[in-house]
Amino acid sequence: LNLVAQLIRGKKVDRALADLTFSHKRIAGDVKKCLQSAIANAENNHGLDVDNLVVAEAWVGKNLVMKRGRPRARGRYGKIMKPFSEITIKVRQVEEQA
Repeated sequence: LNLVAQLIRGKKVDRALADLTFSHKRIAGDVKKCLQSAIANAENNHGLDVDNLVVAEAWVGKNLVMKRGRPRARGRYGKIMKPFSEITIKVRQVEEQA
Protein backbone atom coordinates (compact mmCIF):
# COMPACT_ATOMS: atom_id res chain seq x y z
CA LEU A 1 0.00 0.00 0.00
CA ASN A 2 2.84 2.38 0.77
CA LEU A 3 4.29 1.84 -2.71
CA VAL A 4 1.02 2.94 -4.31
CA ALA A 5 0.72 5.94 -1.97
CA GLN A 6 4.25 6.93 -2.93
CA LEU A 7 3.29 6.63 -6.61
CA ILE A 8 0.63 9.38 -6.40
CA ARG A 9 2.23 11.72 -3.87
CA GLY A 10 2.73 15.25 -5.25
CA LYS A 11 0.98 14.67 -8.61
CA LYS A 12 -2.01 16.42 -10.13
CA VAL A 13 -5.20 14.48 -9.41
CA ASP A 14 -6.02 13.63 -13.03
CA ARG A 15 -2.52 12.19 -13.53
CA ALA A 16 -2.76 10.29 -10.22
CA LEU A 17 -6.13 8.79 -11.21
CA ALA A 18 -4.69 7.68 -14.56
CA ASP A 19 -1.69 6.08 -12.83
CA LEU A 20 -3.95 4.21 -10.40
CA THR A 21 -6.29 3.07 -13.18
CA PHE A 22 -3.49 1.38 -15.11
CA SER A 23 -1.46 0.14 -12.16
CA HIS A 24 -1.05 -3.63 -11.84
CA LYS A 25 -0.99 -3.49 -8.02
CA ARG A 26 -4.00 -5.20 -6.42
CA ILE A 27 -4.55 -2.41 -3.86
CA ALA A 28 -4.59 0.36 -6.50
CA GLY A 29 -8.38 0.12 -6.90
CA ASP A 30 -8.96 0.89 -3.22
CA VAL A 31 -6.51 3.80 -3.31
CA LYS A 32 -8.28 5.16 -6.40
CA LYS A 33 -11.60 5.01 -4.57
CA CYS A 34 -10.11 6.92 -1.62
CA LEU A 35 -8.63 9.56 -3.96
CA GLN A 36 -11.96 10.01 -5.74
CA SER A 37 -13.60 10.52 -2.35
CA ALA A 38 -11.01 13.16 -1.42
CA ILE A 39 -11.63 14.95 -4.75
CA ALA A 40 -15.41 14.88 -4.23
CA ASN A 41 -15.03 16.24 -0.69
CA ALA A 42 -12.79 19.07 -1.90
CA GLU A 43 -15.27 20.00 -4.61
CA ASN A 44 -18.53 19.71 -2.68
CA ASN A 45 -17.55 20.62 0.88
CA HIS A 46 -14.87 23.24 0.26
CA GLY A 47 -15.76 24.56 -3.21
CA LEU A 48 -12.32 23.94 -4.75
CA ASP A 49 -11.69 23.67 -8.50
CA VAL A 50 -11.01 20.06 -9.51
CA ASP A 51 -8.68 21.03 -12.37
CA ASN A 52 -6.19 22.70 -9.98
CA LEU A 53 -6.04 19.98 -7.31
CA VAL A 54 -2.78 18.28 -6.37
CA VAL A 55 -2.25 15.29 -4.05
CA ALA A 56 -0.56 17.16 -1.21
CA GLU A 57 -0.08 14.24 1.18
CA ALA A 58 -0.67 10.50 1.06
CA TRP A 59 0.42 8.30 3.93
CA VAL A 60 -0.27 4.85 5.28
CA GLY A 61 -0.80 3.93 8.92
CA LYS A 62 -1.38 0.83 10.97
CA ASN A 63 -4.81 -0.46 11.82
CA LEU A 64 -5.99 -3.55 13.66
CA VAL A 65 -4.30 -6.96 13.47
CA MET A 66 -6.46 -10.08 13.28
CA LYS A 67 -4.85 -12.87 15.23
CA ARG A 68 -5.38 -16.35 13.87
CA GLY A 69 -3.63 -19.63 14.46
CA ARG A 70 -2.93 -23.03 13.04
CA PRO A 71 -2.13 -26.26 14.81
CA ARG A 72 1.43 -27.42 14.21
CA ALA A 73 3.40 -30.56 14.86
CA ARG A 74 4.00 -31.98 18.35
CA GLY A 75 1.12 -30.11 19.99
CA ARG A 76 2.36 -26.64 19.17
CA TYR A 77 0.42 -23.71 17.79
CA GLY A 78 1.54 -21.41 14.96
CA LYS A 79 0.46 -17.79 15.21
CA ILE A 80 -0.81 -16.16 12.03
CA MET A 81 -1.06 -12.35 12.12
CA LYS A 82 -3.26 -10.66 9.52
CA PRO A 83 -2.45 -6.93 9.65
CA PHE A 84 -4.66 -4.20 8.20
CA SER A 85 -3.65 -0.67 7.23
CA GLU A 86 -5.35 2.64 6.60
CA ILE A 87 -4.60 5.27 3.98
CA THR A 88 -5.01 9.04 4.28
CA ILE A 89 -4.99 11.29 1.21
CA LYS A 90 -5.04 15.09 1.35
CA VAL A 91 -5.53 17.25 -1.74
CA ARG A 92 -4.68 20.93 -2.10
CA GLN A 93 -5.59 23.51 -4.71
CA VAL A 94 -2.62 25.01 -6.51
CA GLU A 95 -2.98 28.17 -8.58
CA GLU A 96 -1.93 27.97 -12.21
CA GLN A 97 1.23 29.94 -12.98
CA ALA A 98 0.89 32.28 -15.96
